[in-house]
Amino acid sequence: MTLKALCEQISRSDPNMLQDDNPIGSRIMCPEYSLHQEDIKTYPLQKKDHIFALCWNITSDKRFYGTIKPSPTSFSYGCSFLPGMRTQLHTHEYLELSYIVSGSFRQSILGTDITFEQGDLCLIDKNCLHQDHLDSNSASILFLGIANDVFEDIMSSHATDDRILSFLQSALLKQKNLLQYLHFKPNANSKGEMEECLSSLLKELILHDEASAIICRGLLMRIFRILSTSYDFSLSKELRKEMSWLLYEEITAYIKENYRDISIRELCSQFHFQEDYFNRILKQKAGMTYIEFVQNLRLIEAERLLTHTDFSIERIADLVGYQNKGYFYRLFTKHHQMTPAKFREKHLKPKEHGVRPHS
Repeated sequence: MTLKALCEQISRSDPNMLQDDNPIGSRIMCPEYSLHQEDIKTYPLQKKDHIFALCWNITSDKRFYGTIKPSPTSFSYGCSFLPGMRTQLHTHEYLELSYIVSGSFRQSILGTDITFEQGDLCLIDKNCLHQDHLDSNSASILFLGIANDVFEDIMSSHATDDRILSFLQSALLKQKNLLQYLHFKPNANSKGEMEECLSSLLKELILHDEASAIICRGLLMRIFRILSTSYDFSLSKELRKEMSWLLYEEITAYIKENYRDISIRELCSQFHFQEDYFNRILKQKAGMTYIEFVQNLRLIEAERLLTHTDFSIERIADLVGYQNKGYFYRLFTKHHQMTPAKFREKHLKPKEHGVRPHS
C-alpha cells in the first residue's frame, strides 16, 4: 500500500468517524477564531509515546478528514470547509516534521506564506508561530509530532548534516528564543526511499505494540539521514548567524563551568557534534581553538589564585586542571614571559598576602 493510500485509509475509513464540530477536532484542525490569539499545542500523548502522526486528507469537494496515530481510541474526524479557511495561529510544545504526500499545501510561517509541493518536508521548531491553509485543491499531508528526548538519539547518531544538528541543538537549549523552520526539497530519486521509511513509521504507529517505540526511533534516525543526503535545504544568513551565536553561548558557558576537568569527548557527548565543529565555532567567534580557549580560562584562574591566595603553585596547577606541574610552568611562563612565582611576586600586594578565597 502506498503512503498516500495508507494516509487516506486511516483518515477516512475508521468506523468511529467523528463529525463536524466534535471537540476532538480542535486537536486535529482548529479553524481560525481570532486574529489576535495564539494556540499552544501541547503534546497529545503519554510520555512513553515519543512520536505521533497526524494525517490530513483534503478533498476537492471541500471536505477535510484527519486522525491521530497512535490513539487510545481509534477514530477519524471529518468536516466541511470553505476555500481559504485557515487554522488558528499556533505553536507546538514539540517539533513538527510535515511531509506533503500528494498535492500542494500552504502554510503561513512567521507571517510569510509558503507553498509546499508533493515530496517537500518542513521541520518547524517549538516556538515558531504558524497556521495552515485549506484550499480547494486536494492534498494529503503527514505531520509527525516528535518529543524532545527523541532528538538526543538523532544527534548522538551523527547521521545528520551539521546544519540540521545545529537546528536541533538550538531547539533544545534552555534559553530558547530562536524562531526557525527548515524547508526540505527532494533531489532526484529521493522520494521513494523517504516514502518507504514514512510508510513503515506510520504502520508502526498504527500497530503500536511493545516494540514500536524502538522501531520508530530507528526509522526517524533513518529519515533524518535521508534528509541529510538526498534533500536540499538552506539556512538564511540571518538564521545561521543567530543559531551560531546561540550555540556558541551555550558551548562556552558549559566550558566555563567545567574547564578544570573538561575534555573534547565530553563536549561531543554533551552537544552531539564532531570534534572539529568546536574548533570551528570557537575560532570563528573567539579567535581561539578549543585547546587555546580552555587554556586561557585556566590561566586566568591561575592568575587570580596566584594574586589572591597563598596556595602553593603545585596546588594552583591542580585546581585549574593541570596535574602535571611542569607542563603548567611551561604554559604559564610562555604566556606571561615569567614564571608563576615571578608573576606572584610582581602582582601580589603586601596586604593581600595570606588571603584565601571564601570557597
